[in-house]
Amino acid sequence: MNKFLFKQIDNIGLVLFRAVFGLLIATEAFGAIATGWVRRTLVDPPFTFNFIGFDFLQQLQGPTMYYYFVIMGIFGVFVMLGFKYRFSMIAYAIMWTCVYLMQKSSYNNHYYLMMLLCWIMAFLPANRWFSLDAKINPETKSASMPRWVILILILQVWIVYTYASVAKMYPDWLDASMAALLMSGKSDYWLIGNLLQQDWVHWAIAYIGIFFDLLIVPLMLWKRTRMLGFFISIFFHLFNSFIFHIGIFPYMSIAFALFFFSPEILQKRFLPKKKLYTGNEVIVPKHKTLIVGVFSVYFLFQLGLPLRHWFFKDDVLWTEEGHRLSWRMMLRSKSGSLTVWVKDKAKDEKQNYDYSELLGSKQQGSVATKPDIMWQLAQKIKAVEAEKGHDVSVYMEATVRVNDGEYHPFTNPNVDLAAEEWHPFKHSAWILPSPKDNNEK
Repeated sequence: MNKFLFKQIDNIGLVLFRAVFGLLIATEAFGAIATGWVRRTLVDPPFTFNFIGFDFLQQLQGPTMYYYFVIMGIFGVFVMLGFKYRFSMIAYAIMWTCVYLMQKSSYNNHYYLMMLLCWIMAFLPANRWFSLDAKINPETKSASMPRWVILILILQVWIVYTYASVAKMYPDWLDASMAALLMSGKSDYWLIGNLLQQDWVHWAIAYIGIFFDLLIVPLMLWKRTRMLGFFISIFFHLFNSFIFHIGIFPYMSIAFALFFFSPEILQKRFLPKKKLYTGNEVIVPKHKTLIVGVFSVYFLFQLGLPLRHWFFKDDVLWTEEGHRLSWRMMLRSKSGSLTVWVKDKAKDEKQNYDYSELLGSKQQGSVATKPDIMWQLAQKIKAVEAEKGHDVSVYMEATVRVNDGEYHPFTNPNVDLAAEEWHPFKHSAWILPSPKDNNEK
């Protein structure tokens, strides 16, 4: 075990990835301002739907988020340059975690992965070479790192891809109807718009998606298939970038290849002046137990969390319970309508409530299909009315459709959601059973 985890290996893959990762997270921060994402998500809305329990992050919301993202971008540049690396990476990790937790209407699995990688990178020796830190303080310079460093990064990526593949193995993906739905809005794409509407393309997208996610890490691990896997990865991720516009994730995924190629190849291609480490020492640190313990718990959590939806009643595609943090990427399309009623307890009058003024445009699309956001909206409405001197009950009548199917009732309109408690690991009984369950009964 000591030899497997603590054998010293060359660190060229890690230091190159740090430079690319720093560039990408800086681009993410500055790009979020340039594209209007910060404005739409964190400035314009009167409030954001934070992860439940993190309401204190609402204090950050507003125009100050522009400065917040500029500071994040600067820390990203510092990470790229390897300048004050540990401080810069931890600072970016904290700031991005706050951004991630303070809004759910723009939830994205890629944002979650970026948060995890930021925290992992914050504790890795990624500034020991090819960095300003190593230049300023030569005594910190090192050409090697323990093997466990690269193993945890590969394992994290492997978990993401494997769960993404397994999650796709359900009827609407296997019959290519989900791929057809994803491509239906791409008909106006230059040159390939019509091609993307072909049935055979939908079948190809569906099954390439499953097998790519399932096999790409094994292909990259085996030397004989590494180049094949690399070129497939480039095509796959550039296709996703062009078609789905998913930010830095495709390029970050391509950069993961740095962990699979040999130091000799990376030196020849990128850092010809770098000294290659060939010592093969086994250096067991004094804090070995802490390292093994922390990462064992972390990966048990990463393996277990995506499975939690199996312990909820009903189908996660319908209820959304257990969907987040589970690598369920691009699996379904949901739309819905929501009518909100409030009843003043003093007057016992039930009236239709216009909640649109409380929300940004992007939030209005999320609130009609996601039960935790509906619950938060009910709490917000109750608080807003309480400020006016009204003690109200809040009722919601929602209809939802999954993957372009028929609309079905989603919530029990007779339950006062403002009086309900939210239980993150328990099914909410006010969510009506899925249409399948209704048909069976």
